[in-house]
Amino acid sequence: MRAEARIARRLGMVGIGAVGIGADSAETLAADGAPALISFGIAGGLDPALPPGALVVPGAVVTLDGERFAAAPALIAALGGATAKTLLGSPAIVGESTEKARIFATTGAAAVDMESGAVARAAARHGIPFAVLRVIGDPAGRDLPPAAKAAFVPGGGIAVFALIASLAAAPAQIPALFALARETRRALQGLQDAARRLAR
Repeated sequence: MRAEARIARRLGMVGIGAVGIGADSAETLAADGAPALISFGIAGGLDPALPPGALVVPGAVVTLDGERFAAAPALIAALGGATAKTLLGSPAIVGESTEKARIFATTGAAAVDMESGAVARAAARHGIPFAVLRVIGDPAGRDLPPAAKAAFVPGGGIAVFALIASLAAAPAQIPALFALARETRRALQGLQDAARRLAR
């Protein structure tokens, strides 16, 4: 998420409002008078047709509780147009391919992340428009290795000791972790490319 935030800072205002990443920043930006919020970063793939690096601009964000938040058409247009009907905002990591397949079948959401639901709620609470610009990191068919989930720190960063402990307990996951790293680099490059296009 820190890498995502660096890219978002380069994007700046882009004439369409403030750029938010997660729940805390979204709430702060909205409370400070931001005219709009954009949930910007990496997402997990739910639609099997989306490869790593695929751009996702959904028409709406849905949650597992049945909430639905429509993104602002003007912001969607400014981001290049919708590429998916919905994205799922989840409170937890969705890392298993079987779970991704189940969620895709039941919700139809093209991708999932842990921030867009909070961004959408903050925008709704403050009566401002929002949109989502995400790039697929781990695709639908990929199981996240246990080390990736163990090392996850909300808000960014890596729990290094948890990562090492997981790898020591199950070294066979190392190839999958390297594959995930390659896919994440591809996703970050996709975010950089999108930011450059929008900043022109």
